[in-house]
This record gives sequence, structure tokens and C-alpha cells, in this order.
Amino acid sequence: MAVSYRGPLYRALNPIYAREPLSGRGAELYGGRFNPKGVPALYASLSVLTALREANQVGHLQPTTLVSYQAEIENVFDAGDAAALAAAGMDAEHLHDAGWRDQMKADGEARTQRFARRLMAEGYNSLMVRSFAPGAGPGDLNLVLWRWGDAAPARLTLIDDEHRLTPPPGQS
Repeated sequence: MAVSYRGPLYRALNPIYAREPLSGRGAELYGGRFNPKGVPALYASLSVLTALREANQVGHLQPTTLVSYQAEIENVFDAGDAAALAAAGMDAEHLHDAGWRDQMKADGEARTQRFARRLMAEGYNSLMVRSFAPGAGPGDLNLVLWRWGDAAPARLTLIDDEHRLTPPPGQS
């Protein structure tokens, strides 16, 4: 069942991608739990703390650029709906499977990535799913976006009123 999300989103980015906070390039290059390699995705959180947990899951806190967005996203698959999840051929245990990277290396695509590919093919713009980062609880939610832009049905607007992420003239 599709739901909508309207409100703020947060991402804690590797500073390498700070000047491209709408690109989804890192996820496209390396793949993520819910996007296969070659498919751009933005992994955003509904809270600042969840975004920081997501970006720094291993070891010590690394340099991070925190950005925020205003989102108006239609056609969101809610992974918290157990019946919808089962109807889509997935369950909470497999969403949480920490072995997704090993599956991706062995099979070329993890089960969660195949699930995401099916949702994309069915017209979903994003997936609402709980965070599996250390320290996260059931209320810590992420929105994984596969489609986004400056217009409906998947409007995502970067909050940068002071143009802090715009390079000064003559620099790129």
C-alpha cells in the first residue's frame, strides 16, 4: 500500500559528496541495502540523530556534512506495514539482514536490493523503513528515495538558504 510523506528529511553525508547533496552518486557507485549498484538513491532520515547514526555505523565518528530537505513524496512503500511487506515477498527479518553486502558480492545483488528493484518497477518513489544502525530503535525511520526532483510526485528541496554548499565563483 502506498503512503505519502511530507516533512523534513536529514542526511549525514561524507564530505566528498557535500557539494552534491541531491546526486545519490555514492549509493549509485557502491550500492546500498535498498539500491543495487548503478541505481542512484538518497538515504535520508526523519530525524537528525538517525541520520548521524546511519552515516557513522562503524568505528569512530568521521567527518560528516549534515543537510536537510523539505520533502513531498508520493508513492512511498511503508515497510512498517507487515501485511504489505508480506504481499511484496519480504519480511522484517530479511530487511534487517546484516549480510546484504556479502549477498551482493556473491550473487551480484542482495535480496533487499532485488526487493527495492521490484518496488521501483511497481512505481514506488521511495521506501519508508526503520533504521538498522547501532543504537536505533523502532521509531528511528529512514526514507530511501529512488526518484526525486523539484516537482511532484517526488519533490525534494535542499534547505540551503545561505548557499553554503554553492562553491564560490571560480571554484568547483
